[in-house]
Amino acid sequence: MNILVKYAHWPAAMLMVALTIGLGYFTEQNEFPKIIGFYAPWFLLYLFVLPRSPFTIRQSPVNIQFWLAIALLLRLILVFSMPNLSNDVYRFIWDGRLLVQGYNPFDHQPVYYLENAIPIKGIDRALFDAFGAKNTYTVYPPVAQAQFGSACWLFPESIYWGSVVMKCWLFAFEAGTLCLLVKLLKRHNLPTGNVLLYALNPLIITEIMGNLHFEGAMVFFLLLAFWLLPNYRKATFNNLILSAGAFALSICSKLLTLLFLPFLVKWLGWRRSLLYFLLTGLFTVLLFVPIVNSTFLLNFGDSLNLYFQKLEYNASLYYVLRWVGFQIWGYNNIALIGPLLGLVAMGVILWMAFGKWKRDSRLQQIEWPEKWLFAICVYLLCTTTLHPWYLALPIALCVFTKWRFPIVWSGMIFLTYINYSYDPYHENLWLVALEYLTVLAWFLYEWKSGREKALPF
Repeated sequence: MNILVKYAHWPAAMLMVALTIGLGYFTEQNEFPKIIGFYAPWFLLYLFVLPRSPFTIRQSPVNIQFWLAIALLLRLILVFSMPNLSNDVYRFIWDGRLLVQGYNPFDHQPVYYLENAIPIKGIDRALFDAFGAKNTYTVYPPVAQAQFGSACWLFPESIYWGSVVMKCWLFAFEAGTLCLLVKLLKRHNLPTGNVLLYALNPLIITEIMGNLHFEGAMVFFLLLAFWLLPNYRKATFNNLILSAGAFALSICSKLLTLLFLPFLVKWLGWRRSLLYFLLTGLFTVLLFVPIVNSTFLLNFGDSLNLYFQKLEYNASLYYVLRWVGFQIWGYNNIALIGPLLGLVAMGVILWMAFGKWKRDSRLQQIEWPEKWLFAICVYLLCTTTLHPWYLALPIALCVFTKWRFPIVWSGMIFLTYINYSYDPYHENLWLVALEYLTVLAWFLYEWKSGREKALPF
C-alpha cells in the first residue's frame, strides 16, 4: 500500500518540476502572463497534493520523505537559475565586490563611486544600472554581507556564478529549515506532515531559491534558536548561549526577527530573558563589528528611515490612510503616515507580548508560534512596502498552528508581479484590493469556524 501511495504522487511531482523549471529559467520579471501561467497551476497543484495525501490525517513516513525529497529537488533545480524575477542580485554583487576589495558597503550610496570615478574592479555603470534603489545606503546586515562577499571572492568577475554561490548558501539553510521543522513538530507532538506547508510552497521555493532572498537564512537561524532552547523556563546557561547566538544570526540575516524578542519575557521569565537579551545583543554587536565605523549608524538609519517614509508597494492599511490623507491634505503624506503606522505596529506587538491572551485549545497547541504569527502579520499590515518574499516568516510559523491564511496569502500575493509588466511602471490597486480581501475573507472563515472543520489543506 505504501508503494502504491508513493508512486501515485509521481505525476504531480514531475509536473511541479516542470513548472519550477519554467518559472525559474524561462520567465522574465515583466512577463506576467508567463509568470502567472507557471505559478498558478503550481500553487493549485501544491494545494491538490496536500489534502489528498495522508499527511494531515495520519502519519505516513514514506510519503513525507518522498515529498521532502521533491522539495529539496525543486530547490536544487533553482540553484543554477539566474534570479530573473528580481534585480536585487546585482546590488548583492555590488556590495560583495566592495567588501572583497576592502571597501565598506555601508559607507556610501552606490552613485558615489561613479560620480567620483573611484577605480574599483567590477564597480561600473553596467552593474549600477542593473539594480534599483541606487540612491540608498545598503540595508543588508552582516550574515547577508558575508554571503555576498564569499560569492564575489570565489567568482570576482561572474555575476552568474556569484549568484550560484549565494544560492548554495540558501540551499543549505533551506535544507536545515526543513530538518528543524520536522524536529520541532515532533517535539511539540504536532503532525509531522505540516512541514510540507512550507517545504512545497511555491512562493518559498521561488522567492528564496529562485529570486535569491535571504529570508531563507533568517528563518533557519530563528528555528535553530528555538530548537536550542528546548525548555523555556528550565533552560541552562549553555542553552541560552547557543540559542542567543542563533537568534543573533537570524537578526543579522534580516532585522525582522527583532520583533519577536519581547515575547521571550513570558516564556523565560524576566531574569532569564534579560540574560538572553544581553547575550543576543552581544553576539549581534560582534557580528556587526567588522562593518561598523563612524558613518555606519547614520547611513544605516537613513536607509531604514527611507523604508518607512519613501517606499511603497503592495501595502494595505497604508494605502487606505494614504487615500484619506489625500482627502485631508491634498497630497501623499507618507512622511507622517509611514512612521505612525510603525508606531501602531510596535504598540500592538508589545501589547501582544505582555498582555493576556484568552487561549483557545481548539486553535493552538503551543503558544509561541501563534503569537509570533500574528505579530509578524500586524507588522506586515502596517508596513508601506510588502514584497512577496516577506511572507516567508508567516508561512514558516503557520506550520506550527492550525491557521492557514498565510498559505492563501502566498497564492494571492503573486498577482502583484503584474505591476512590472506595465510601461511605465504603476501598481494595479484593484489586484492589491483583491489580494487583501481574499486573505481577510479566509482569515474570518478560519476565525469563525474555530478551525474545527477539516479545511482543504
